[in-house]
Amino acid sequence: MSEKTSAEVIIGGKVYTLSGYESEEYLQRVATYINNKINEFNSMDAFRRFPGDMKATLIQLNIADDYFKAKHQAEKLEAEIEQKEKEIYDLKHDLISNQIKAESDAAALKDLEAENKELLLNKAKLEATLEDALLGEVPAMSKAK
Repeated sequence: MSEKTSAEVIIGGKVYTLSGYESEEYLQRVATYINNKINEFNSMDAFRRFPGDMKATLIQLNIADDYFKAKHQAEKLEAEIEQKEKEIYDLKHDLISNQIKAESDAAALKDLEAENKELLLNKAKLEATLEDALLGEVPAMSKAK
């Protein structure tokens, strides 16, 4: 676990000491976020007329709203990531299946090419034998009959 850090920050014009296991930069970013929310609300004329506790509650509600929206967005993105990972898994499975089929097809093609070569050789021998027979040159096997 990280070492505990402390940082002096200004929130709403007051100095606070924040402590936590996050970096000082992170603690300053949190304070900046809160100050931005306070400034956002202070820029509204109607907000300035509200009592202090109501102002604090409205800012807290707004921050909670930001949190829940961000959490929902993160959950949505996590679901999309999960879906994409499933699609990637399926594509990898399809790729492997296709590679296996391609290897099998390549082996079958090689066998067929060898068989075709042998058949072409036999064809050439048969054509030569037929040509010899038509020209009157009977092979030695035919004369023995």
